[in-house]
Amino acid sequence: MAGPGPSRGMTPDFDPRAARRAIRLVFLANAITFATWAPLVPLMRDRLVLSEAMLGLVLLSLGLGGILAMPLTGGLVARFGSRAVSLVAGLAFALVLPFLAMAPNAGVLAGTVFLFGAAGGMMDVSMNAQAVAVEARGSRPVMSSIHGVWSLGGLLGVAVAAGLLRAGLPPSAAAALIAAVALVLLMTQGRALLGPEADRPGKGGHGFALPRGPVLGIGLLALVAFLAEGSVLDWGGILLHEARGMALTLAGSGYAAFSLAMAAARLSGDAMTRRFGATAMLRGGGALAALGFAMASLLPWSGTTMAGFLLVGFGLGNAVPLLISAAGRQPGVAPGTALAAVATLGYSGLLAGPAAIGFAAEIIGLEAALAGVGALMLLLVARAGLARG
Repeated sequence: MAGPGPSRGMTPDFDPRAARRAIRLVFLANAITFATWAPLVPLMRDRLVLSEAMLGLVLLSLGLGGILAMPLTGGLVARFGSRAVSLVAGLAFALVLPFLAMAPNAGVLAGTVFLFGAAGGMMDVSMNAQAVAVEARGSRPVMSSIHGVWSLGGLLGVAVAAGLLRAGLPPSAAAALIAAVALVLLMTQGRALLGPEADRPGKGGHGFALPRGPVLGIGLLALVAFLAEGSVLDWGGILLHEARGMALTLAGSGYAAFSLAMAAARLSGDAMTRRFGATAMLRGGGALAALGFAMASLLPWSGTTMAGFLLVGFGLGNAVPLLISAAGRQPGVAPGTALAAVATLGYSGLLAGPAAIGFAAEIIGLEAALAGVGALMLLLVARAGLARG
């Protein structure tokens, strides 16, 4: 990681504080836009009278858009720079949002959701490449706090969108208001982001390459981390309701506890990384997440299950930021290329993991399946050295 002195891509008027603030606000714009989709899902299901299977296909199109766009983004970042790609993808991401609420039928909705996923996936890779560049030109780690802003933004986006809808605003109007806020954030922060010279690798960089070596290892760890997050999101409420007897209206509190713990871990993660180092942070986080899954799945009380999800959130909070930072520092590989590979593998875990857990739960039960996810967390412990980059 570069020290505070001049480094590749640093312009004479580079302002590290302004760049850090700008990329945090770009992450915030992404988070509030993405989070607004969550309260729109049940509304669109009811308005278009979608079956569970049709809704599943619509949701699958979101993931397919992201999966297809992410590998292409590395080449775009290498050619145009992460600032330009982040802003253009962010503008598209926000502009598509209101149209999700206006789709007249399931086919149009699926196509619009696909575009939403593609723009979001492209923005995800490019804004992380920009975050890597900003961190490399500073004197201290900042990736965890940047992702902490994203976590808080997600909670804020859901709360604001739900509040606007409860106040009687039409879904398209509520989405348009939040999209407008995201657009303002993006348009006002572009000048403070690093230019394309910050994304040009040294000798041996590529616009596109299949992951291999350390990048492949980092990507597989990201897959494990995202799989665990998707497990809590999709199956945590079912575990609390069906196996622990928690009321259906309260079953979502498990993911809420997980999300708040993850945000807290990220907001404190930069200082802890400076003190203990990336390897120790990833190793300790993996162990904590494994313990949390064991508590949640093996102890038969709702209180210990909630506490387990809290520990998983604390443990996993800094895993993805540390892995992204390490991927962006790989020698001879363009940061955008490495991050595209890692993001694609990670997102694959988020999409496929919960489905795999469902199949496993049919055979061995949900508690045993989630305990298996906890065992996978030990891979973060065993391969934590990859976080050094």
